[in-house]
Amino acid sequence: MSDLPSPGRRRWLQGAGAALLLSVSKAGLAASSHIVAVRIWPSSTYSRVTLESNTPLKYKQFALSHPERVVVDIAGVHLNQTLHQVGHLVRSDDPYIKSARVGQFDRHTVRLVLELKQSVTPKIFTLDPVAGIKNRLVLDLYPARNRSHNHEDDPLLALLQDYNKGELESGQPASAPLPGKAGRDRPIIIMIDPGHGGEDTGAIGKHKTKEKDVVLKIARRLKALIDKQPNMRAHMTRSEDVFIPLKVRVAKARRLRADLFVSIHADAFTSRAARGSSVFALSTKGATSTAARYLAQTQNESDLIGGVSMSGDRYLDHTMFDMVQSLTVNDSLKFGKEVLGHMGKINHLHKKKVEQAAFAVLKAPDIPSILVETAFISNLEEERKLRTAAFQRQVAESILAGIKGYFAHGAPLAPR
Repeated sequence: MSDLPSPGRRRWLQGAGAALLLSVSKAGLAASSHIVAVRIWPSSTYSRVTLESNTPLKYKQFALSHPERVVVDIAGVHLNQTLHQVGHLVRSDDPYIKSARVGQFDRHTVRLVLELKQSVTPKIFTLDPVAGIKNRLVLDLYPARNRSHNHEDDPLLALLQDYNKGELESGQPASAPLPGKAGRDRPIIIMIDPGHGGEDTGAIGKHKTKEKDVVLKIARRLKALIDKQPNMRAHMTRSEDVFIPLKVRVAKARRLRADLFVSIHADAFTSRAARGSSVFALSTKGATSTAARYLAQTQNESDLIGGVSMSGDRYLDHTMFDMVQSLTVNDSLKFGKEVLGHMGKINHLHKKKVEQAAFAVLKAPDIPSILVETAFISNLEEERKLRTAAFQRQVAESILAGIKGYFAHGAPLAPR
């Protein structure tokens, strides 16, 4: 079965489509959807294809075999230069997509064909405009593997599958505690969370430095330092440029029974004069300042910007404050104070105490969790520092020193 028109028919349709667009424009008739951007985000966990349009997109998705393909028919769209570039966006190291091509299937439909390297489970959905991004059609490709195998082989993939099915509840009990005392009978487990990723770039500096890239570099440095410690082991919520929903980041920390959770970010503000490092913990009673409340609101928008299907996302629609133990929040504040003290040795402090707000990514009820704003990426001098290996290393070393100080000063060593 042919998934695209024959070359001759395709050339005719392309010409006819161009002529039709010209005639519609001249006649002043209602404009059809116009694709303004195409992006492909490959990762080891899943690959994402995003089509951005000036109007909402209507689609039909199905599969073809021999070879394995995912096909998406998009209504009310005509080929343009942006769509023609899709084939050049596929990377050779994409684990799931072998090639991509488009064609004008009929006068009002563009067909996108993704030839696959392996069997996949596709998930397709649309997103409303947000944060300067127009309407999006999102196609996520997950490997079609046995479910039980996923839980053993790839905990992040398993959590994403649960999440997409609406089966991942934030309040579900964590896995059984690890035997022994952390730091004495077994390694202390640290979950490192590089903020943002994929579609969600985070803040962007004047010189185009992206928050998601900087914090990933810092996180990798921190993981390397932690793994060198004889009594510690680090995991990351993401180790590449991929979007992971906030709820899944928390769930991964709980699934791996982490003792501490550190989310790493690089702040931005409307004024380039704002500078300094900050540390935040969860609040169960409201934000400790207007700035903390604003920051939590912007960070909690990551799911909207990164792109999640609302059918599987109930996390931000309800509160978990009643499930957060006051002991955990108090431990988070102690942990944050240790990290903030060491951050103050390498950079100006924006606030000299740990602030609190309702950060969604800090809502693990049984893991002391902090969010570190390393510096203001919107500040020209601090953007420059964030780009340097020296400052990235200093930040990683400061967080590690804070972790050590937290446990040295009487942090609970027994499982909760």
